[in-house]
Amino acid sequence: MSTPSFLPYGRHQIDEDDIAAVAAVLRSNSLTGGPLVSQFETAFAHRLTAPYAVSCANGTAALHLAAMALGLGPGDIAIVPSLTFLATASAPFYVGADVVFADVDPDTGLMTTKSLEDAIVRAQGRAKAVFPVHLNGGCVDLTAISNIATKHGLAIVDDACHAVGASMNGQAIGNGENTDMSVFSLHPVKTIAMGEGGVITTASPILAERLARFRNHGMVRDPALFTQTDEAFDANGQPNPWYYEMLEPGFNYRASEIHCALGLSQLGKLDAFLARRRELAGLYDQALAHLGPLLRPIPRVQGCNGGWHLYPVLIDFAAANLSRADLMAALHNANIGTQVHYLPVHRQPFWRSRQPDLHLPGADAYYARCLSLPLFPAMTDADINHVATILTSLIGQRPQ
Repeated sequence: MSTPSFLPYGRHQIDEDDIAAVAAVLRSNSLTGGPLVSQFETAFAHRLTAPYAVSCANGTAALHLAAMALGLGPGDIAIVPSLTFLATASAPFYVGADVVFADVDPDTGLMTTKSLEDAIVRAQGRAKAVFPVHLNGGCVDLTAISNIATKHGLAIVDDACHAVGASMNGQAIGNGENTDMSVFSLHPVKTIAMGEGGVITTASPILAERLARFRNHGMVRDPALFTQTDEAFDANGQPNPWYYEMLEPGFNYRASEIHCALGLSQLGKLDAFLARRRELAGLYDQALAHLGPLLRPIPRVQGCNGGWHLYPVLIDFAAANLSRADLMAALHNANIGTQVHYLPVHRQPFWRSRQPDLHLPGADAYYARCLSLPLFPAMTDADINHVATILTSLIGQRPQ
């Protein structure tokens, strides 16, 4: 059997129709600020059954915009699970809020109701928002989280960067229920790609307006929102055609026509990409079953039909008498790329210096065992078998 070409842990899939969509924009008269931005937002909202979708430059910008739209600031606390990418915790900090880290389930890496309640206690009455994270292919139970958040007056921004197209109990993640805003990333290793891109969905017209304003320098051109009437209107009471106002500062976080053309084309393939990712995850489950208990797939979350952005496994490295670094190096030599998602954020130097005594055993236990294996739609069934064969040879288990 021939050895496959290198398998990264994640990779985008760009087809000729994607290239044609981008090329059409390049041949047009508008590279940014044109009609494709609103077309993409409308299509994305429709796919997720959300009332509003606001596009932006990337997932980090989306998280930052969400924190701004909530009005978080100095003296406030946002609760963030420690098992996530850096940006989830950085976003509330950008606007001056503090962060209290919540622990996670040691097997799924997801925030639980118990870990949220513990974090609320540690926030000492200052918590204003919670940023739960849908991780890998698992979904947070937003209904349960919402019940606790409502009780304590917390806004909810769910980080759904791993969950484009996922659902929980038949409800699309990002549909605007049980959350104030949902944030998505369309980075190339995510389920669909914009090159770089982010989207925020919400059911609130007020939040949607704030998000759209903050992504564009805080500018408004709607005469109904003008405050300086002597500057804004002519002698006949008509708005001056050049006039705009900045009610409060924002950022240049816009997504371009180029990015939205690619995003719109990719969105049309979302169901096919999801189906293949779920099929590949099922093949991995079968091919790796004999490696238990040394190696186990992440447990499925009841009611979650995940997007399978990643396929992580939990490995007992001590029992296997093999370090994670050595295993990753050996897999790389066999053309298999892997990654660790994630080093708990509370253990990063910046946050550890601010909260040196914080101990989150669930996050630490998950981190100590996790390893993400290659997963992307273009993989073949033979690729899965190759990964399983190499893992079997390295870990030393054989089918019974």
